[in-house]
Amino acid sequence: MMTLYLVVALGAAVAGFVQGLSGFAFGLVAMSFWVWVLDPPVAASLTVFGGLLGQLIAAFSVRRGFSWRQLLPFVFGGVAGIPVGVWLLPMVDAGTFKIGLGIVLLIWCPTMLFAQHIPRITFGGKIGDALAGAAGGVLGGFGGFTGVIPTLWCVLRGFPREEQRAIIQNFNLAMLIVIMGTYIASGLVSLNTLPLFAIVAPAMLIPTLLGTRLYKGISDLRFRQIVLGLLTASGLMMLASGLSSALR
Repeated sequence: MMTLYLVVALGAAVAGFVQGLSGFAFGLVAMSFWVWVLDPPVAASLTVFGGLLGQLIAAFSVRRGFSWRQLLPFVFGGVAGIPVGVWLLPMVDAGTFKIGLGIVLLIWCPTMLFAQHIPRITFGGKIGDALAGAAGGVLGGFGGFTGVIPTLWCVLRGFPREEQRAIIQNFNLAMLIVIMGTYIASGLVSLNTLPLFAIVAPAMLIPTLLGTRLYKGISDLRFRQIVLGLLTASGLMMLASGLSSALR
């Protein structure tokens, strides 16, 4: 039991720092620790809780203005996608899901990371933003991975660092509030998980604040490299976890 609590605390601390620095990826990082010791539904509820808490901390420590006109397509798409992800959670094999998403991240993110010129997407407009938000909602409902697809989309659209941070930070905050409410209403959050919530909250507080402090001093290029590097590492971890589950 003590090992379980230590792994939960370590995952929360590392994921909190990464989220504070990048504005997303709490779920991807935390899951790479928690998948070894927690059942998928419990890990999903902890991921959503930690991600939500981290976004609330960031909202006060890294305040960024944003355009409702730019944000709303992402949010509308995300709200539509959340019920699909929650519906899929008990039906889809977690190992297969991780293998698939891990392969996509490992192919796409290093390509963009090492490319001298990232191709810019100039088509799609608000419809493309809404579809990216819907994909984030589905992944969020399934396991709290709200920021993966919208972040990739923002990178491909060529949004500057401040604009991308504002979109992802506020999108994730809105989605995680809805997802946590959905988890509670559907019974995925039980009294048995509350002690783990009590471990996650204090474990991630200081690392998240340290991450937000570091974010303020980095350039647009360095921020893009950090984001793509984190997505690549997350893809590797998810693929390893999925293959390990499949072999077992």
